This record gives sequence, structure tokens and C-alpha cells, in this order.
Amino acid sequence: MAGKTPPPAVEEGKEGKPAKGGLSMKVVLIVILLVGGLSAGGTWFMLGRKPADPAAADTHAAAEGHADAAHGDEHGGAPGKKPGEAQYLAIDPAFVVNTADEETQHYLQADVQVMSRSTDALEAVKTHMPRIRNNLLLLFGQQKTTDIHDRAGRERLQAAALKEVQDVVKAETGKPGVEALYFTSFVTQ
Repeated sequence: MAGKTPPPAVEEGKEGKPAKGGLSMKVVLIVILLVGGLSAGGTWFMLGRKPADPAAADTHAAAEGHADAAHGDEHGGAPGKKPGEAQYLAIDPAFVVNTADEETQHYLQADVQVMSRSTDALEAVKTHMPRIRNNLLLLFGQQKTTDIHDRAGRERLQAAALKEVQDVVKAETGKPGVEALYFTSFVTQ
């Protein structure tokens, strides 16, 4: 055994660790962690902190002038929604009616959505959907294809349909609540 030579010695730094690469890898990792932490902290600061407990959230919202942070805005908006944020509700299924044309048989098919900034108004629309659908079916069935073949005619029908929805919601809640009505599909045949 005397004839074997010991393995070559690894150069060691002052602290007994390998001299090459060890220290620079630690520095790179520390820099990456610092940059990541600063980035996350800056994002958190810029986007604004939200208090963790609900009582603090109410105090924070009251200080900013919000009417009711825990239960929505003064317009009946959903909690977590910005005041005045538009919300949409589809009136399903699509409306399919015979038009009022006398000479020939025509059909109107329309998909309708309503827009409100109040969840209370949208809930009223859901609650009174049978009445709203009835009124819209009657309105759509009164139309002649010549009256709704162009944009101006469809916009008149859109305004009349919005009034029908607002009338029902106002009769039930005291406020029109629904601000707009949109045709998301409109076909005559």
C-alpha cells in the first residue's frame, strides 16, 4: 500500500471551502432574492394594501368616502366591485316572435342583455323576468320588418325595449335601475 499516491488535493480557500465558484454563486442567489423581494414589496405598496380584518376595511372605506364597503356601494353594487361599474345580465333564452307583417310571414330572433350599475336592479330583473319577457315578446311581435330593417329602426326598438324593462323594475323597486339594453344578436327572416 505504500506504492499508492494520495488523490490530488483540492485547493481550498481561507474558510476550508472550494475557492472557485462557491462565493460568486451565493452572491448571485442573494441578489436574485433581494431583487425579487423588492419587486414584490414595491408592487404591494403601489397597488395599495387592503386591511386583513373587515372592521379595518370598513374604517378604511369610510375614510375614503365609500358609502358601504362591506355590503356594496350606495347604488346597490356588489361587494368588491367599484362603484358605478357596469354589470350585465342576459335575458335568456333568445326571443323568437312572428312579426306584424300582414302580406308575408316573417320572424324576429333577438338575444337581449341589460346593463345596470346596481346589483339590486339586476336582482329585480331576475325576480320579475316572466313579466319582463312577456312585455318584450309583445313589443317585438308588434314590429314590422320594414320598420326594423335599418339601424335607426333597431335603435328605436332598442329604446322601446329598454323602457319596457325600466317600467317593470321601477314599478317594483321605485327606481328604473337598468341603464341600457343591448341586442347581442338580431335576425329577421
